[in-house]
Amino acid sequence: MYNSFSKALLGTAAALSFVASAAVAEEWRAWNIHSDGHPNTAAMDRFAELVADKTGGEVSVEVFHGGVLGTQPDAIEQVQLGAIDVGNFNLGPLGSIVNEANLVSLPFIFRDVDHMFRVMDGPAGEQVSAAMGEAGLLPIGWFDAGARSFYNNTGPINTPDDVAGMKIRVMNNDLFTGMVNAMGGNGTPMAFSEVYQSLSTGVVDGAENNLPSFQSVGHFEVAGFYSLSEHLIIPECICVNTAAFEGLSADMQAAVVAAAEEAAAYQRELWSEQTEASREAVTAAGVQINEIADKTPFQEAMVPVYEDYLAANPSMAELVELAQSTE
Repeated sequence: MYNSFSKALLGTAAALSFVASAAVAEEWRAWNIHSDGHPNTAAMDRFAELVADKTGGEVSVEVFHGGVLGTQPDAIEQVQLGAIDVGNFNLGPLGSIVNEANLVSLPFIFRDVDHMFRVMDGPAGEQVSAAMGEAGLLPIGWFDAGARSFYNNTGPINTPDDVAGMKIRVMNNDLFTGMVNAMGGNGTPMAFSEVYQSLSTGVVDGAENNLPSFQSVGHFEVAGFYSLSEHLIIPECICVNTAAFEGLSADMQAAVVAAAEEAAAYQRELWSEQTEASREAVTAAGVQINEIADKTPFQEAMVPVYEDYLAANPSMAELVELAQSTE
């Protein structure tokens, strides 16, 4: 059964009357930056298999892994132009192209990963999807890219006050700097390659990332406390060139969307397994991981961050409210 996003997507397509069966089999090329062993690589391969099966071979997808078709900015542009048909993209960089995509980069906009998927599968996600589709990047499935949380050498973070006085490395984005500053900390943009050394020497007190990254790059070796703030939950998409999708018959569109939804469910399972394995590994190494029982104080601390953002982007106010009110 299709979710509300899928129904709206296919309803729009039907309204546009793209109902003629393809006279010639469609051969799509897909871009993926990840290599073998990554959940997204396995999921994109599964997507290709499912598309071939569900369309009876009328649509085929060849996935090029490891970014061999170009960098992510190049690939995004190529999907928009139709030179590449499908891409697995993180929504973070898409915010500079589609303003609505910036919704997912607002700190603490989502209560947890499940809430993020409910938002993206609901009315707010439909608005984001429609805007992305107009830009030539139509999302047909949402991947889990983890939840970024704080880690440091000082102690557990349970309230915003626990961040006060800390120098926390963040990605180079005013929203993320403002997030830390609003809690009384010092948000410090820094190249990712410099974080390990900076943590070990005390140049910064902490940083933030998802558990698989925290474990895979060894930051757990120099930061003994990991607090599940889940302040940024930025999904990834299977995005298809809008014109290529609209050129399919209604039946083929339904088949491709169904394939994407199954592949996304598979990816989420793999990501969950990887996250749990990373949690077990860093815990065994001595890292203390703490849940945060109530994130409401963190969300309340973000009020000035949101006020500044919405003052600069008033058109986003309704979408932010819609996301926040999603149960």
